[in-house]
Amino acid sequence: MSDDNASTPSTDVRDAGATANAGAARSRAPSQAIDGRRGKILIVDDDESMGELVVSGLSREGHTVIAATSGSDALERLATESVEVIITDLNMADVNGFELCERIVATRPDVPVVVITGHGSMETAVGAIRAGAYDFITKPLDMKVLSLTVARALQQRRLRDEVKRLRETVTEQRKERELVGSSPALKRVLEMVTRVASSDASVLITGESGTGKELIARAIHERGPRGRGPFVAINCAAIPPTLLESELFGHARGAFTDAKSSRPGLFVEADGGTLFLDEIGELPMDVQPKLLRALQERKARPIGGNTEQSFDVRIVTATNRDLEAEVAAKRFREDLFYRVNVVTIASPPLRERGNDILLLAQHFVDRFSARRPTNVGNVQGVSAGAAEKLMNYEWPGNVRELENCIERAVALTRFDQITVEDLPEKVRDYRVGRLVVSPDDPADLVSMDELERRYILRVLALLGGNKSRAAEVLGVDRRTLYRKLDAWQAAGTPG
Repeated sequence: MSDDNASTPSTDVRDAGATANAGAARSRAPSQAIDGRRGKILIVDDDESMGELVVSGLSREGHTVIAATSGSDALERLATESVEVIITDLNMADVNGFELCERIVATRPDVPVVVITGHGSMETAVGAIRAGAYDFITKPLDMKVLSLTVARALQQRRLRDEVKRLRETVTEQRKERELVGSSPALKRVLEMVTRVASSDASVLITGESGTGKELIARAIHERGPRGRGPFVAINCAAIPPTLLESELFGHARGAFTDAKSSRPGLFVEADGGTLFLDEIGELPMDVQPKLLRALQERKARPIGGNTEQSFDVRIVTATNRDLEAEVAAKRFREDLFYRVNVVTIASPPLRERGNDILLLAQHFVDRFSARRPTNVGNVQGVSAGAAEKLMNYEWPGNVRELENCIERAVALTRFDQITVEDLPEKVRDYRVGRLVVSPDDPADLVSMDELERRYILRVLALLGGNKSRAAEVLGVDRRTLYRKLDAWQAAGTPG
């Protein structure tokens, strides 16, 4: 989507001929789309009787009209007043219509200018358009033609405003979807995203809840050749098992009690783009073979339907579970695991991202501060004391928890910086846990088995319960780790 610039009307002017009224030619297009829309208009004419005629005619149609008797007067009015359309005579004593157009385009390019001239020549028309005019109308003035031209100018102005608003909204949404940070852990993720984006390989994103797995999936989609296609996301854990199959594959009318009409599934909706299956580890066992077949055949049969529908989508999945362990426990199909796990990207927990915590905190401060009422004032950043508390905390809820923390702090703070008092109590009072055995107090002495148990549980807590990663950190086989945890559980010791 792009704006129409001021040169667009020149095509109509050339087609109209040397002596034709370009404004009338333009105004033949239907105007019903903008019927009833009124605006604020500035009339510039050193002929007061002509100016009064235009003001009177447009005012009767419901427009708010103000008048200026010279180009310099118009520029002064524009410095203090906001208008949507300017209508100016071409031949004026101090600042002529051409010069006025050029100066308005330089300072207020969003305001369309309509030029009125008694010299209906091609040279005049081209000069007006080159000066930045939206359109021109020749004398003797026809109020119907002027009215339609103003309506068209208002429509263009409002379309430009809407396009600008939509672009700002898209830009803001993209900012909110950015992967913010510069830590080595995040750089490794971004490198993998860049490498895999151009391919069509299935990607499995692993990591704890709240680490931004969907942001990674969106980055893969937007940086690849499917970026202009749809990005369709579904959380497999949030949909009841009885409805999940219908969501994925669609259903035919009458397939079940509430199926009053047919509905395409998400595979078809995502055609040409990316389908993101979040929390795929929660997928019911009876749906898994159907998903596997759909991925293999690139076809989906709606529930109750007789024909299969082809689709062309890239599959990106995510999970906070250890899918290899789920496969070993027979809770996830091995063949489906290998189908979705062509490339794996591990989303790092926030506690492993170092100074990214502060970069993200500032990112959220900027976002939530912009939403505060104007009479409250903006929050500029985070105080040194609060920053230390943020860095010391382990963030079990990861980026999502940090976002919640900063939103709360921005809402509560009375200053232009977030202070320690603005942070949640659990963040303020957090103390880093350490395994310390003091020889001065025999009561603190524990056996080697107990020390091992505490350390293993500590590692698991830091890694969000990911047993595969914990086994790597501990330097033991994953089955050995499972065996120890099962033994502690059987003995009634938390593990």
